[in-house]
Amino acid sequence: MRRNWDAIWLVARREFTDQFRDWRIVVPMALLVSVFPFIADDTTRQAVNFMNRFGGDLILDNLIPFAILVIGFFPLSFTLVVALEAFVGEKERGTIEPLLSSPLEDKQLYLGKLLVGIATPLVFSYLSMGIYLILVSRRDVQFPSLYMLALIFLLTFAHAVLMVSSAIVISVQATTIRSANLMASFVVVPVAFLLQGETILIFWGNEDVLWFAIVAVTLLSGLLVRLGLAHFKREYLLGREIDNLNIRNVYRVFRDRFVGGAKSFADWYRVEIPITLRQLKQPLAIVIVLGVAAIFAAYAWVVVNVPAYIEFSPERAEDFKSFVENNLVNLDQLGSQLPAPLLFFYNARTTVVFLLLGLISFGTLGLTLYLFNFALVGGVLGAAQLIGFSPILTFLVGVLPHGLFELTAVVLATASMLRVGAVLVSPNTDKSIGETLLLSIADWFRVFIGLVVPLLVVAAVIEIYLTPVLIKMAFPFL
Repeated sequence: MRRNWDAIWLVARREFTDQFRDWRIVVPMALLVSVFPFIADDTTRQAVNFMNRFGGDLILDNLIPFAILVIGFFPLSFTLVVALEAFVGEKERGTIEPLLSSPLEDKQLYLGKLLVGIATPLVFSYLSMGIYLILVSRRDVQFPSLYMLALIFLLTFAHAVLMVSSAIVISVQATTIRSANLMASFVVVPVAFLLQGETILIFWGNEDVLWFAIVAVTLLSGLLVRLGLAHFKREYLLGREIDNLNIRNVYRVFRDRFVGGAKSFADWYRVEIPITLRQLKQPLAIVIVLGVAAIFAAYAWVVVNVPAYIEFSPERAEDFKSFVENNLVNLDQLGSQLPAPLLFFYNARTTVVFLLLGLISFGTLGLTLYLFNFALVGGVLGAAQLIGFSPILTFLVGVLPHGLFELTAVVLATASMLRVGAVLVSPNTDKSIGETLLLSIADWFRVFIGLVVPLLVVAAVIEIYLTPVLIKMAFPFL
C-alpha cells in the first residue's frame, strides 16, 4: 500500500510542478479567484437590498448558500482543461513515452493524474469560496450555519471528483487536445444542470436534503473513477493516432452481437435469448429484491404516515368508496380513451428512457425510476388499505393480471440496463469503452425485442380489456 501511494505521489508531484510553473494556468485562475468573489459580493448586496424592499425572505435566507455553491463551481469549470489534457496533452507534447515507459503500474499513473486533476481546482474553488465568505460576513445578512457550510463544501468536493474523473476518461479516449476540449461540454453542461437541481434543493428543501445530492454525486463519481481504471491501458494510448467513425463497422459489430450464431428467428429465440438471460442472473436477483422491497416499503409508509396528514374516519372512507364505485362506469370507456397500442407505446418508451438514463449514470438513474414505479404499486395498495379495501384482493384483480406481464417486462429491461452499467465499470482492457458499450447495448436490445416488447403487448391488451372487467366483478368483495 505504501509503495502504491509513493508511486501515485511521484506522478502527482510531477504534474503539480508542471502546472504551477505554467503562468497560463496560474495567472487566469488567480485573477478568477481574486475578482469573482468581489463581483459575487456586490451582487449579493444588490440582491439583499432588492429583497428588503419587495420581500422574499425564503430567497434571502438561502441566497448565501446558493452563491457559495456557484462560486465554487466556476473555478472547477475553468480548471477542467487541466484534467482534459492529462494524457492527450502529454501525447501531443511528446512527453507521454517516457512516462509510460516507467515501471509504474497503470493504476498508479491514472490515480496520480486524477489526484492532481482534483486537487488543483479544489484549491482554487475553496480559496474563492473562503474569500467570498470573508466579504459577505461584513454584510447584514443571515450567515449560513456551519452545518450548511460543511454540506456545501462536501458538495463542491463531489463536483470536483465528478468533473475531473469524467475529464480524465475523455483525455484517455481522445486523440487530440482539440477533440478533448470539444467534448468538455459533455462534462460542464450536465454538471450545470445538476447545479440547478441542487439550487432547488437549497431554496425549497432543508439542509438535510443536500445529503441526497452529495451521496448521488459521490456514487456517480466513484463509478466514473472505476470506469477509467477498468479501461485504462498504456498501450492503448500509444497505439492510436486518429479516430475514425466507421458507421458500417459499428453496424456490423452491433448486428453480430444481436444476432449471435442464430441461423433463423426460431434459432435466435431458442439459443441466443437463453444465453442472454443466463448473463442476467445476478442483475435480475438484485432488481427483483429491490422491487419487492420498494413495494413493501411504500405500502408501510403510506399506511403509517398518511393518516397523520389525512383523517380517515369511517364516514370519509365510505365517501372514498362511493366515489370509486360511481366512477367504475368510466372503466367501460377506457379502451376508447386509451387504446391498447397507445398504452403499449407509452410503456415501451418508458423502458427506453430507463436505458438512456442508465447510460448516463451507469444504471443508477434508471434503477431509481424503476424503484419509483414499484413504490407506486405499494402506495396504491396502502391507500386501498386505508380506504377499507382489501390490499391483497386489490392486487390480485387490479395489478396482477396485466402486471404479471408488464412488471416482468420492466424487471427484465431494468436488469439488462443495470448490466450495461456493470459491464462498463468492470475491468476489461481488451476492449475500448465504446466497444464495450456497443456490445452491452446490443445485449439490451436482445432482451427488449425478444422479451420486453411481446410482454408489453400482452400487458397492454389485458390492462385495457380484461383488468377493468375483473375490477368491476370483484368490487363488491373489495
